[in-house]
Amino acid sequence: MRLAVNIDHIATLRNARNEGHPDPVEAALLAEKYGAAGIVCHLREDRRHIKDNDLARLREEITTKLDLEMAMTDEMQRIALSVKPDLVTLVPEKREELTTEGGFAIQKHFIRLTEFVKPLRDKEIGVSVFIEPEEESIALASKAGANIVEFHTGTYSLCTSDEQTAYELERIRKSARIAREMGLTVVAGHGLSVLNIAPFRELHDIEEVSIGHAIISRAVLIGLPAAIQEILDLIRR
Repeated sequence: MRLAVNIDHIATLRNARNEGHPDPVEAALLAEKYGAAGIVCHLREDRRHIKDNDLARLREEITTKLDLEMAMTDEMQRIALSVKPDLVTLVPEKREELTTEGGFAIQKHFIRLTEFVKPLRDKEIGVSVFIEPEEESIALASKAGANIVEFHTGTYSLCTSDEQTAYELERIRKSARIAREMGLTVVAGHGLSVLNIAPFRELHDIEEVSIGHAIISRAVLIGLPAAIQEILDLIRR
């Protein structure tokens, strides 16, 4: 299982003082050096953490895989087509939210999604949709032209009992198998940390996990290389 590291909150720290440090690009290169298989950044419409210049620099310097999380807007599509990340992950976005609050409403936006995906795929940019782990959403993502699905694991991360945890893991496992059978690559992310990631090493249809806040907050205490290694030790089969 691969690990993609989201470096948004390095930019959050930098923006608190607007003095240029810590540098999210430097953090991304360090993450690659210590085992990250990809770098994730979310260019939000309000630019609350990652900025346009960060994205341009990441595209120039990343040597693994650059995953651009973004809302499904015309502005973001233009940016993606210009910057050409390896992968675009479409996520729901609300200005008032602290973090992404759930999966993409794919049933509601299916027609627009189909139109939005095609220019990206025509430019050989991979497209992922951040969805709930459910069969209908998986099928619609595939039909719209996405080649990857990322399961929202926020519900799993908030489980407070063994029964709830087992139920959510089984739901994710079944959904991952369905997605793989449809020919999709399966990623999982949101709320994953050293406290709950270990069971994912047994979910063999999930190829990658995407983790940001848990790694960056842990890195404040023990350093980024060590925080990455903790996760890698738990997910390697």
